[in-house]
Amino acid sequence: MSAESKKCKICRRQGVKLFLKGEKCFSAKCPLNKKPYPPGAKGKRRTRAPSEYGKELREKQKIKNWYNLSEHQFRKYVKKALGERKSNENSAEYLIQELELRFDNVVLKLGFSSSHSHARQMVSHGHFLVNEKPINIPSYSVKVGDKITIRKNSIVKPIFKEMISTIKKYQPPSWLKLDKSKLEGEVIGRPNIEEVNPPAEISSIFEFYSR
Repeated sequence: MSAESKKCKICRRQGVKLFLKGEKCFSAKCPLNKKPYPPGAKGKRRTRAPSEYGKELREKQKIKNWYNLSEHQFRKYVKKALGERKSNENSAEYLIQELELRFDNVVLKLGFSSSHSHARQMVSHGHFLVNEKPINIPSYSVKVGDKITIRKNSIVKPIFKEMISTIKKYQPPSWLKLDKSKLEGEVIGRPNIEEVNPPAEISSIFEFYSR
């Protein structure tokens, strides 16, 4: 089974687009459009309502896969959010902000890559600078005021040359500033959970890890 089919099956299993395959997720080729039911299930077959634990597990899997994180990585973010904030509402905001401010996610949200896995690969290969310093750690947490640029020896590569024309129609979220001609970005604010619009119920995720 190909890596592509594995990622598409994750979305079908969760019943929501997690945009794991970049441009394909926005096209008519997305398998979820043709098969809006879990892998192995018949389209008209009724499924049992999940238990409370099953619901919490599903919500957790949605966000974990959305950000392309391992269980260990995601658990650390959740535990930190629960420890930093007292109320579920504030904890949810804090969790999403921490995940959004990961370097690989910022690269994605600036339009420099098509998926989280692609962004992680690009960061790991050392293509980007933060405040003119090379950073190749995908989990690096950027801060307001940080400027993201492409290394000089990388920007001449075909993938970045082509990006100058393809990125013209792209609009980054309000907390990021993008210079489309220079392919430079800046963090000008902190993410807002309403704008991010995560595809899961965050309170259920906290319940899952509080068991």
